[in-house]
Amino acid sequence: MQPDPIDRRILAALQAEGRLSNIDLARKVGLSPSPCLRRVKLLEEAGLIDGYVALLNPEKLGFGMSVFVRVWLDRQDQDTVQRFIDSVRPLDHVVECHLMAGDCDFLLRVVAPDLEAYRRFQAEHLARIEGVRSLKTDIPMQSVKMKTALPL
Repeated sequence: MQPDPIDRRILAALQAEGRLSNIDLARKVGLSPSPCLRRVKLLEEAGLIDGYVALLNPEKLGFGMSVFVRVWLDRQDQDTVQRFIDSVRPLDHVVECHLMAGDCDFLLRVVAPDLEAYRRFQAEHLARIEGVRSLKTDIPMQSVKMKTALPL
């Protein structure tokens, strides 16, 4: 499905404020409520809308540290890669996991209360995953830009 200009306005409005009521959304995009609701349902069914979330403040919830972890595996065969993926998925502190092309095999973003808590998490979880050869942690000094909205 290719979104038309009205669909893009709906998507942009929902990206900015996911709690909009259908009536407010319809008003924002210039539709009446029934066609607006139909379009939203079609966008959901087509997979253009994956879901709805609340963006939480990590610092206020005790996760003041976010680090990036580069992971190198012993081998890049399908079993080793899948074992790593299966091991990382249930780890709630890992909020992003990307299979990479280039220098490392995976790039993770991990949240933790502080550096000591991250160190324990790395030693107790990441370093114990079978097939992990090496871990390198990068600690950002300042977050300059962090957003979830796509350019529509």
